[in-house]
Amino acid sequence: MYVPHGRRLISQTMRQHWLLLGACGWVLLILMFASKFINLNFRVPEGEGSGAESTGVLRDGSVGPPSGQHADWSSVERRRQELLQSVCQNSSMRNLTHTPLSKFVLDRIFVCDKHKILFCQTPKVGNTQWKKVFIVLNGAFPSVAEIPESIVHDHEKNGLPRLSSLTEKEITERLSTYFKFFIVRDPFERLISAFKDKFLQNPRFEPWYKHNIAPAIIRKYRKVHGGSTGAPGLRFEDFVRYLGDPGRWRLDRQFGDHVIHWVTYVELCAPCDIAYSAIGHHETLEHDAPSILQAAGIDQRISYPDIPPGITRYNRTKVEQYFTGISKRDIRRLYARFQGDFLLFGYERPDFLLD
Repeated sequence: MYVPHGRRLISQTMRQHWLLLGACGWVLLILMFASKFINLNFRVPEGEGSGAESTGVLRDGSVGPPSGQHADWSSVERRRQELLQSVCQNSSMRNLTHTPLSKFVLDRIFVCDKHKILFCQTPKVGNTQWKKVFIVLNGAFPSVAEIPESIVHDHEKNGLPRLSSLTEKEITERLSTYFKFFIVRDPFERLISAFKDKFLQNPRFEPWYKHNIAPAIIRKYRKVHGGSTGAPGLRFEDFVRYLGDPGRWRLDRQFGDHVIHWVTYVELCAPCDIAYSAIGHHETLEHDAPSILQAAGIDQRISYPDIPPGITRYNRTKVEQYFTGISKRDIRRLYARFQGDFLLFGYERPDFLLD
């Protein structure tokens, strides 16, 4: 059959056009595939490039586990224990790092015989939540959410036995065989928290702090100007001067166990004289709490209560504001008293306040 020459040219042109379109389509498909391959192989891992938080470098100089992971916690804890032992063995620091295992210390340590755990309470370091965990573990309440706030600190009703209530043989046995832990926090920030809670806010209405302890500190430590003690109520400056005074023991004896909110971790828990299994840090409590429960073998039985975002983060601005106007002499005396706590647990010397 005869096909005119013009029609053959049109047909060839159309065929070339469709071939070109087909080739372009293949090129586009290849480029799309290559793009996905490149993204998969060169994607920046989550968290990289975000500075100190991504590497887990903490203010105390240790390295914490990545968010949501606990695999590295054992190495963090090992470094903390090595630092603790190193400072404990420094004979020149002995008066700041060692304390007798007195009834005062044994009163601070709660016992859970059911799971063979000891917990030394360190007030103003998430202590209330740990008490709730122990109340549940001891069987007084089925869950943390069901514990009334009025019960937590009522030692007659919360079902928390203390190590001091046992015989010497029972104490020795538990100290040598049970899992033992406590939590620490930047020492100066903890003192600020204690001052706010007991002398400014006092949410549990403990009137003796305002009516007995504060006036006694003011009478002895407030600098008098023009025959007047100045503004009513305890000031942080008064509190710092009292804490840094080597002769404060007379008042401490008068205040009794109420001093637990601001005495050193050494005085509370005797970390150089008791071989603790773990030491958690308030600044990394999101990682430390579940890891401690896991190390104690109870992570399947209970969880640490939810921690509000940012609440455990060290706040240098707040620390600077509270110490504004306080003399270098008073701050240095305060640091001298708490130096053992700074060194034992790896907290940086607060040069911005001392120098």
